[in-house]
Amino acid sequence: MGTAPAQLFPEFLVDTFGLPGVLGEVVAALIAAAVVGNIVLAFTGVAGPWAKRKITAAFTDRIAVNRVGPFGLLIIPASAVQLLAKELIVPEGVDRPTWDIAPVILPASALLGFSVIPMGRLGPINFQLADPEVGFALVFAFASIASVSLVMAGYASNNKYSLLGGLRAVAQNLAYEIPLIVTAMSVVIFAGTLQMSGIVGAQTTTLVTVAGIDIPAWYAFVNPFAFVLFLTANMAEIGRNPFDIPEAPTEIVAGYQTEYSSAYFVLFYLGEFVHIFLGGAILAVTFLGGASGPGPESIGFIWFVVKIWGFFLFTQWARSALPRVRIDQLIEIGWKGMLVLSFANLVLTAVIVGVIA
Repeated sequence: MGTAPAQLFPEFLVDTFGLPGVLGEVVAALIAAAVVGNIVLAFTGVAGPWAKRKITAAFTDRIAVNRVGPFGLLIIPASAVQLLAKELIVPEGVDRPTWDIAPVILPASALLGFSVIPMGRLGPINFQLADPEVGFALVFAFASIASVSLVMAGYASNNKYSLLGGLRAVAQNLAYEIPLIVTAMSVVIFAGTLQMSGIVGAQTTTLVTVAGIDIPAWYAFVNPFAFVLFLTANMAEIGRNPFDIPEAPTEIVAGYQTEYSSAYFVLFYLGEFVHIFLGGAILAVTFLGGASGPGPESIGFIWFVVKIWGFFLFTQWARSALPRVRIDQLIEIGWKGMLVLSFANLVLTAVIVGVIA
């Protein structure tokens, strides 16, 4: 089902530059990973210090950064210098090296997730590093490592607010990881494959034509109920409002990251935003046709970027518009609501696909 996948980015580099043997493949893989990683980090560099402030100000009728460079864009390097120049304070009683490792794991887990995401083509380049047959399972496995980082930070900080943040992260992950994956499995049933390119390819057909306009067979249109479930669970998974329980600044100061400063705080801050874009990328691949959109396939990367930035815009709207739920409400929504609905959706999808097939 769908079209054959284009040449992967590392393979393109091997053929283009004639890199010989296994060493050439390794070099090509490292170069491709560096390019994709820097693209994602550039998105987060713009989103965190600048776009987040501008979008939140627009939603709340305030004026955001507008004095440091054109449109306030120079706040990006200014904020980086400001944060990195701060003293790294290590509180007494922390459990090192656990305290040191935790900030590294959070962004690393999200960047690993992008290794199997088909980000589409830009000209002859296909921005996908690997396309294993179980890529769909791998991306969720990589993303779930983030919870380990939050638990490590909360436990190692020797701070009761940090510990509460870490415990909340575990509770939230358990409550929403299962509905997230179960809902995603309904997409796998439709596509008939766990391969990321296959899931995207299955959505390239036309679902229906209305007034001469072709509506694509994106799973958001095929099964909007599953799309809403997945979007809600995804928001909880990345810890965005109304599910920002692990940090909850008004309740537990900043939760798991209370005791972190300087470069370590930057890594946590960076990791949060990389995970937002990873969540948007997974949503785009599973329900929004990946890199597909109007125009030639060679500009698919642009459509993919539009979709993940659209998801980022949605998270910032939720941050400004939706109040945070209590921890007991969070658990009740997850176990009594999302879990039941996700399994009901899975069974219904299996029945429908079985009858049609």
